[in-house]
Amino acid sequence: MATDQTDEPVVLSDSDGAVFGRVDGMHRVRYIEMFLAGRKAETGDLVAACYNTMYGDWGIPDSKDTAPQDLVAGIDFDALKAEYGLLGASLNGPKIWTPDWSEAMIGTVRDFNGVKAPWVAQLDMKKAGAVADVTPYEPMTIARDSRLGWPAGTKAMLLDDADGNTWIMKGFQLGLEPRFTYDDFLANGASYFTNLPAGWSFRVVTLEQELIETPENGVATIMADEFFNVYDKTGDGQMNFQP
Repeated sequence: MATDQTDEPVVLSDSDGAVFGRVDGMHRVRYIEMFLAGRKAETGDLVAACYNTMYGDWGIPDSKDTAPQDLVAGIDFDALKAEYGLLGASLNGPKIWTPDWSEAMIGTVRDFNGVKAPWVAQLDMKKAGAVADVTPYEPMTIARDSRLGWPAGTKAMLLDDADGNTWIMKGFQLGLEPRFTYDDFLANGASYFTNLPAGWSFRVVTLEQELIETPENGVATIMADEFFNVYDKTGDGQMNFQP
């Protein structure tokens, strides 16, 4: 049922009743995230409820594709805004996961043109619009009561920033019109960057021990690059070490 945009959209309560869940074997699984944005009635803050197709209790298919291309391409974002009284509705992906396991609180399931996805997080938005409108290399916070794990032996794609922080790629961007394959970017990614900030660099390492993300106070720090690959900050308060 549609609501007036002065009211809090019902989707901003989709965390109510969320339950703990764990997913294993997610490395290289294809997924999308949907972001449904509105203002919290109590604070006026602009936030977006985040839904991820990989966390459904129906499991990961043998194809490792939880977001079929034809269904994703048919999602009507204007219709979603009208249905739920939103200020914005947008897509992240399709992407490929780089971690191998995840633990998260999983909430209400929504259907997006036949692609089902449960609530998993709430993103702080700076302005109404598409989540892809974020500024590359600008950190954001996301309230996400979750853990992620990259086992020892994983080839990790990393960005080192000018302040000495290291960011690990969590989601490799395919989009609806892919520019690169995952294997190509893993092998040649350093040569593709043209807009890295001064003092930043990209590298690939093989993890010598398991990297575990447990965001302090349930708030992760994330960032997108110029290709809309998404990274999570490593190190103190975020992960068990900085690779």
